[in-house]
Amino acid sequence: MKRRTSAPANDAGTSSHTKPLTNERVYHTVIVGGGFAGVGAAIRLLQAGFDDFVLLEKASELGGVWRENTYPGCACDVPSALYSYSFAPNPRWSRLFAGQAEIKQYLQDTAARFKVMPHVHCGQEALRMAWQNDANLWEIQTPTHTLRSQFMVLACGPMHEPVLPNIPGLPEFKGEVFHSSRWNHAVDLTGKRVAVIGTGASAIQFVPAIQPKVAELTVFQRTPQWVLPKLDQSLPRWVQLLFKALPTTQQALRGATYGIFETLNGSMQSLKAMQQIQKVAQWNLERTVKDPALRAQLTPDYVLGCKRVLQSNQWYPALVQPNVRVCTSALAQVDGHTLIADNGEQVEVDVIILGTGFEIAEPPIAQRVHGRDGRSMADVWQGSPEGYMGTLVEGCPNGFLMFGPNIAVSSSAFIIIEAQLDYIVDAMEQIRAKGLKTVEPRPDLTARYNAAVQAALENTVWNAGGCQSYFIDRNGRNSTVWPWTTLDMKRRLSRFNVHEYITHA
Repeated sequence: MKRRTSAPANDAGTSSHTKPLTNERVYHTVIVGGGFAGVGAAIRLLQAGFDDFVLLEKASELGGVWRENTYPGCACDVPSALYSYSFAPNPRWSRLFAGQAEIKQYLQDTAARFKVMPHVHCGQEALRMAWQNDANLWEIQTPTHTLRSQFMVLACGPMHEPVLPNIPGLPEFKGEVFHSSRWNHAVDLTGKRVAVIGTGASAIQFVPAIQPKVAELTVFQRTPQWVLPKLDQSLPRWVQLLFKALPTTQQALRGATYGIFETLNGSMQSLKAMQQIQKVAQWNLERTVKDPALRAQLTPDYVLGCKRVLQSNQWYPALVQPNVRVCTSALAQVDGHTLIADNGEQVEVDVIILGTGFEIAEPPIAQRVHGRDGRSMADVWQGSPEGYMGTLVEGCPNGFLMFGPNIAVSSSAFIIIEAQLDYIVDAMEQIRAKGLKTVEPRPDLTARYNAAVQAALENTVWNAGGCQSYFIDRNGRNSTVWPWTTLDMKRRLSRFNVHEYITHA
């Protein structure tokens, strides 16, 4: 399978006003990653008066997950009114749930509007980040530079590195094969025999988009998914004009959407509550799939919410089409053009599309970050990431991690981003005001905090819902989810409490 490579290290796509990178000075902050978290960090630093920073982006343009994923049907599963910065509403969304191209354009437009681009350096992948004890600085190596900074903000995103299954014979497959996040648009699927491996959030979007054009479509489903209806619709011109003329109307929609998602997030604390919401997903399945045998194959045996909650109005209608076959078994082996499932079923295909998700529980960036003792973050974690408030990691002074351990919620990523940035910027302001050089989490408070997190997760649907999911790491521990409300998250992250940290002046 061909893998997309990073752009050459020539700062392609950066602003003409961008100052060149230099090894000769110490930056205040280096931001790693040019998705919504990284751009948000840049905006907040500028607003706080911290303009001595650079943003490193490995690709040729900003975009993050919305640059990487260009598969047919790619769209957000959070309404656009909530999936956007609270300080930068976009009245021009064409749908309640925006598509990939619109979201990427919004990110790039917002970066330009808030004067972020002069700080952006594209084609600059952060290859190794190491804390220098003697100098009390981070050293960040890129293909062309060794940068130094007082602070580092890792904004690499949780859905970044695709999971590529280790299936015997797959590398020797005679046809085309690619991951959904590395979609090969040069491959014309018209009239082809196509196999899709996986039935997650990406597959339920691209399968309905490609189904009408392929000759045969085989979906390898290891575990069925609960799928809620998606309350999506286009937004007519008059609504866009209303949002522009009266921004409070879009703010009201954002508030209502937040309330709905916060109710869903709160319901995750209770299996009984989720079993009630599950009835809607059951209805969504039954109204479309009339064949009892297929319906049984598509009915999960776990509680809604144990895996990521999915929404679609096209998934089930696509699966009942005559050119679609659902194989309720994992793919075990590839032999030439023949795919062999665990249950012995075989199918001949021309194209394999991997809808196998991303590395969530073990973020790949952790292998590149080396803390105070020289060990990588991944070596310290040993498969079970731990942090403090989902934002700082023990032994990594002045290092901030966006979407860190146990910070994910069933709501908009922007709720997390903005809460974390409040915390990070307040930390930097307090460090400056108090004349401190470094802060890092106290081991005792970090241990107590993580014990409280795990205790709070014990009876939630993520832990007790009866499934295996990417929320649970390879050691069987939930190192992904924030167990409380997002209101609680915003309260806890609204103020950086210096006394909770080890400080050096």
